[in-house]
Amino acid sequence: MQHFSESYPVWFCDIWGVVHNGVEPFPITVAALKRHRERGGTVILVTNSPRSNIGVEKQLVEIGVDPESHDRIVTSGDVTQVLMKLHGGGKVFHLGPSRDHSIYVGTGVERVPVGEAHAVLCTGLFDDVNDKLEDYDALLDDLKRRGLVMICANPDKIVRKGDRILYCAGKIAELYAARGGEVLMAGKPFQPIYDLAMAEAGRLRNAPVDRAEVLVIGDGPETDIRGAADYGLDALLVAEGVTDASEGLHVAEAAVLAAVPHARIVATVHDLSWA
Repeated sequence: MQHFSESYPVWFCDIWGVVHNGVEPFPITVAALKRHRERGGTVILVTNSPRSNIGVEKQLVEIGVDPESHDRIVTSGDVTQVLMKLHGGGKVFHLGPSRDHSIYVGTGVERVPVGEAHAVLCTGLFDDVNDKLEDYDALLDDLKRRGLVMICANPDKIVRKGDRILYCAGKIAELYAARGGEVLMAGKPFQPIYDLAMAEAGRLRNAPVDRAEVLVIGDGPETDIRGAADYGLDALLVAEGVTDASEGLHVAEAAVLAAVPHARIVATVHDLSWA
């Protein structure tokens, strides 16, 4: 990682699957992020979490991630708050767990029953551990009949938590879109979250940041890698989260490039080992 620290002063690093697994931190990654900052680099954690940056910071502390590993957090939840104000009409139906309710703080947007809603805010499954996707068929059909726009606060479709794979808001949004429902996406791989991250990088470094100075670090082909490619950023693929590296790093990278041919992958690694 030392070479990448010298070549890219700004790192946009994914969180879940790269910094932690939902249960505990990855010490090698945390150490590399801290070392990059100690060398004058800037680390912005860019995540598809539906929570605000304040909520994610609290979650990281609870998991045990050292706050010195990053300068700022930019979340899908931050972008979602803007979409809620623009499309929610002050009232939205919340499809997701209660732990994400902090996203409403300071927005003036109210959580209401389906019959009173102007839009749907999807932050995930109500219970991502026990629910099945088919449990949502009737609800999604009802939302479509009502013509409600769905604001998806987390475009991720799956996430690895410990040794389990769980569905995320992006999967629910995919099912809604398949029914013909309108979906607005807030996070990676879409442009708004990168615009916000670039603005924060410029603010932190007291100067505009060129895209050639930024390295995106992530494990998600359709979020981290595609988002970086679409935005014109180089990427480091961490093949230990949702990307399968069981057949080797070269095979994993080839599979991602087949799915995202315009990806600008500078390397594929198991972790962010500094050596």
